[in-house]
Amino acid sequence: MVTIIQTRICEILGIEHPIISAPMAGAAAAGLAAAVSEAGGLGMIGANPRKGPDWLRRQIRSVRERTRRPFGVGLITSAPHLDELLRVTIEEGVPSVSHSFADPTPYVAAAHDAGITVLAQVQKVSHAGKAARAGVDIIAAQGTGAGGHTGYSATLSLVPAVIDVAGDIPVVAAGGIADGRGLAAVLLLGAEGAWLGTRFVASHEAITADWKKEGLIQSGTDDTILTRTYDIIGNAPFPRDISNRVLRNDFTDWWHGRDEDIAARRDELMEQVETAEQHEDAGIAQIHAGNATGLISQVEPAASIVRRIIEEAEAILRDRPQELLRE
Repeated sequence: MVTIIQTRICEILGIEHPIISAPMAGAAAAGLAAAVSEAGGLGMIGANPRKGPDWLRRQIRSVRERTRRPFGVGLITSAPHLDELLRVTIEEGVPSVSHSFADPTPYVAAAHDAGITVLAQVQKVSHAGKAARAGVDIIAAQGTGAGGHTGYSATLSLVPAVIDVAGDIPVVAAGGIADGRGLAAVLLLGAEGAWLGTRFVASHEAITADWKKEGLIQSGTDDTILTRTYDIIGNAPFPRDISNRVLRNDFTDWWHGRDEDIAARRDELMEQVETAEQHEDAGIAQIHAGNATGLISQVEPAASIVRRIIEEAEAILRDRPQELLRE
């Protein structure tokens, strides 16, 4: 008998496997989104406010040239130019859209009127309550182990707490998931799938620079830090209760926690960071990475990542209960 994992989000999103690739602005463009969708998950484009609506429109059309399967666009709802990016998403008839870092309530009705499925990523139980009342279709509970911008609650406790307030709305888990063990674990917590970021950064299709991918796969679970250092320097458009998980380096060792000093020297430090990016200097430049970096040892095709995670999770869910339960 063939074992197949099927959850409610598979039906809602029209996908084969309960895996969603996170819409990371610095990694998730058309190539990654199309590859994940073609492999049976939901590939997401990260709408990058700095690149603008024309870039987003090109990415959407590029995905459609590569696959006929469902995909989505992820928006940083707290960022500038949201209305322009959302307008492109609706005009292009993207199947799914996700909102993060702000209340999605003002944006749900227009998306639903256009036949678009709405996901909301939350970092707090109170945020999940707002998303549920707004009528979103899926809630992603993001634990603090996630790479990039995230909150402070652990995935293991946040996911079931969000499920408790979500009612009939399915919840997917995010933060610290990179293999079949993680997917199986969150499914047993009651989640309907997993939202993966760091694992897909280490894919051939991610647009992240190769030197950053190399830094990620060479790092372990203990090598990340949750910091506001780079956000203060760049005046990033995220709420104050959101921080940024990156690979720890000499720069974060020196500047982490020195918020007032950073603000006073913002222009100088911005120049240092920009120069480090140009010279591929990982001792200063930021590399977004979640705790799951310790579970990743190589850069692979996104389709291979999807297949292996599903195969591992199916084997665990089939065999592990028999090892634990006795009559």
